[in-house]
Amino acid sequence: MIQNVQSAADLAPAYDLVVVGAGPAGLSAAIEASTHGLAVLLADENESPGGQIYRSVDRASDADLTRMGPDYAAGRRLIERFRSADLSYARRATVWSVGPADEETGDGAHALEVGISLGGIARPIAADRVILATGALERPFPFPGWTMPGVMAAGAAQILVKSSGLVPSGRTILAGTGPLLYLLASQLLRAGVSVTAVVDTTPVENCRLALPHLLSFATSPYALKGLKLLLDVHRRTRVIRGVTAIEAFGSGQFSALRVRRGKKSLHIQGDLLLLHQGIAPNLNLTLAAGCDYVWDERLAAFRPTVDVCGASSVPGVSIAGDAAGIVGAVASALQGELAGLTAALDLNRLGQGAYQQRRNQLSRELALALRGRTFIEHRFRPGKTFRVPEDDGTIACRCEEITVGKLREVAALGVPGPNQMKAFTRCGMGPCQGRLCGLTAVELLAQYRDVSPGEVGYYRLRPPIKPVTLGELAALPHTEIAIVAVAGFVERAADGAQGK
Repeated sequence: MIQNVQSAADLAPAYDLVVVGAGPAGLSAAIEASTHGLAVLLADENESPGGQIYRSVDRASDADLTRMGPDYAAGRRLIERFRSADLSYARRATVWSVGPADEETGDGAHALEVGISLGGIARPIAADRVILATGALERPFPFPGWTMPGVMAAGAAQILVKSSGLVPSGRTILAGTGPLLYLLASQLLRAGVSVTAVVDTTPVENCRLALPHLLSFATSPYALKGLKLLLDVHRRTRVIRGVTAIEAFGSGQFSALRVRRGKKSLHIQGDLLLLHQGIAPNLNLTLAAGCDYVWDERLAAFRPTVDVCGASSVPGVSIAGDAAGIVGAVASALQGELAGLTAALDLNRLGQGAYQQRRNQLSRELALALRGRTFIEHRFRPGKTFRVPEDDGTIACRCEEITVGKLREVAALGVPGPNQMKAFTRCGMGPCQGRLCGLTAVELLAQYRDVSPGEVGYYRLRPPIKPVTLGELAALPHTEIAIVAVAGFVERAADGAQGK
């Protein structure tokens, strides 16, 4: 039976495995590892398990399940299995660091240390293995007017629908690209929302690029579902394709969207604009842990470097699900199982023969779940002009209100990467820590230098990756070196005050 960790005092000092994230990958990894006798802690910052895809599914009504569709309802079975597993579960827990165990404060028996805050108290937790299943983020979608009231991310709207049953009350416009755009449109239409239009910004040439992968997609689980979804949306509302530019207007509040298709333009009146331009792996914790990463041209995003079982470049740290590359819910769950199974093998809780047999089975299922992904990646790859705005007045960094023009000015100074750009502009230094501007800044700089974004690199991320209070940090165990350093600083400060 699952053990709910209510406070930091309930956390054990060490676990065989710590899993971060309670989406399909994290839940599956924790379940699999626990069946082999590992002491598992699953830490997640949300109120209930399921991640974004299965958010609040365990308390959804029958009407909610019908509106959200069968893929959402499938999450109930996974959460039921999780509830009956023998492991520890910390909800509303913030994991802000993962790294090698400290030689002075560590227990000497575990290779890794995980920084967790729960109920306002921070604790270092020792672990033999860590699986990061932190999912994905909606990619930035900067264009003129994207920061005004009445404009929000489609994912945020979906969170409100799933967690609170809240739906838009006025004329709603959806704009962008990707399967989630059409999925949300279908869900909102079924809920009775007035969806004025779906504005599809997918580049026209993507169809040609995706064509060689059509056969694989046609024999995949995505094909029939995708066709039904598109037909449903086209039947219920207006879909505008071939869009090359958009701009939001309003006097203090969004009221209209200007859409350009080649040389033609039209205005669409509305009360709410929902944006989506695909998703990208959530890198912050993986990079802060020191994991290597690469630029994925098909995703137009960075992703961590992992092997077929999810092992990263950092010993003992694995990455599963969309955190390692966008794969969808079914494949994420299978990758989580594979990572949990491999952790059991590494910690000698499973024989090589049994491991190989189970791994082969999971690999076959995973190959089927991934069939068709290449077509989807080519078909819905966001256009360059929507990833790097041409208009210099467009806000790139929402937190610090840094414009695209300002970033171009700094790029002209010859800065080699986004970390140097950050020093000049503070772009990426706000509360989001680059989550909403990182890809824009990197691609803009790469475009200016005429190199690959992989050569430019990403922000240098350090823990804590989430806000932690000074009180929480002060209560953590300290090394002798740290104590002496602080004591010396205080002594020098006191001497300076007396000398004045």
